[in-house]
Amino acid sequence: MPASSVAATGSSAGGHQAHFIAPPAVPTQCGPEGILYDFNDGARVLLPKGQWHIEIWDEDTGNILFACDPDEGWVTSTKKFYVRFRIKVFRRGELTPVLDHTLDLSEREVLITFPVGTLGDLVGWIPYAERFRAQHGCRLECTMGPLIIDLFAASYPDIRLTAPDEYVGRTPYATYKIGLFFGGNLDNQPIDFRMVGLHRTAGHILGVDPAEAVPRMRLDAPRRIPERYVCIATKASCQAKFWNNGTGWNEVVAHLKSLGYRVLAIDQKATVGQGFVWNHIPHGAEDFTGDIPLPERVALLQHADFFVGLSSGLSWLAWASRIPVVLISGFTLPNCEFQTPYRVFNPHVCNGCWDDVRTSFDHFDFFWCPRHKGTARQYECSAAITGRQVIGHIDRLVGTLKHPEQAQPQ
Repeated sequence: MPASSVAATGSSAGGHQAHFIAPPAVPTQCGPEGILYDFNDGARVLLPKGQWHIEIWDEDTGNILFACDPDEGWVTSTKKFYVRFRIKVFRRGELTPVLDHTLDLSEREVLITFPVGTLGDLVGWIPYAERFRAQHGCRLECTMGPLIIDLFAASYPDIRLTAPDEYVGRTPYATYKIGLFFGGNLDNQPIDFRMVGLHRTAGHILGVDPAEAVPRMRLDAPRRIPERYVCIATKASCQAKFWNNGTGWNEVVAHLKSLGYRVLAIDQKATVGQGFVWNHIPHGAEDFTGDIPLPERVALLQHADFFVGLSSGLSWLAWASRIPVVLISGFTLPNCEFQTPYRVFNPHVCNGCWDDVRTSFDHFDFFWCPRHKGTARQYECSAAITGRQVIGHIDRLVGTLKHPEQAQPQ
């Protein structure tokens, strides 16, 4: 899930570094009379000495976004997301442009740079990169963490997936940053991501259809656990993301076991917390935690009857594994995550602070609760989600399972 800063981003309330690729020191495209230009982090023009008039247009709307009369130096666009820019450079006082170039990504080298250290965001965003590549016919390279590359490289052969540290010696025509941009930043995103959803923001930044799409992954691993089982993930990177109901997880695990399921806890860590608050594996769940490669997590998830988790990366991975997901969250609104008919949310209490454009997430405050911190109402958004409510969604889900050997409510 989410996290980032005004000019950079990460995800999952952890505040990790974005590790975006910096644009080349000078524009990569050579125009007439020593003019350099490109579209790496917006439209960029570097002018030699002279008397110039320059205009940056949005070609699709016919609007002039910026115009000035420099003698030399840099001119860059404010907007960094996808715009079909048109650059016109004139000698001052002349009517015919020296340079008139409209963005055209066809067969061009293009970079999409993603943050590292995040799982859920990348799972949600990779389909939009593929949609962008197909729409423009560009030679697309994406930088991302090596663990995510292991997950998607085989499924997206037309995209070059590269670790940030290995992206050297390239001269792209255009670069786009995908992330979560806070502080009312509308230069890196056309719409505040909190208004459109965590994954769909990538579609808006790239100018492609923002409709939700499940990413492609290899789902051909053999089943290794013969018994019926359900995977759960109860941990998160900040307390607001936890299910802060004291008995909820134990009730759910007990109910799943009464249905005949093995319950596998697949978080990275068995215990997560800070200060005097620590969160443990629920009673009765089996400990499948650890630093396990993501393809192995997928191999386990794909054969589970379903998954129960929070608004965090493993829920997104379960969704990408194409199994039903029961998703429990109160600090996000349901449109923040992927669509699931088993989204658990309580509208009767304070909720949705993550998606409220009037609040700012603090990546360094593990106990962030912008409206009720330090009061009896802290984390009521999830504390008021009852075990009974989650069990109701589980029973409805189990009732839809098709094959006869599946567990049924007793």
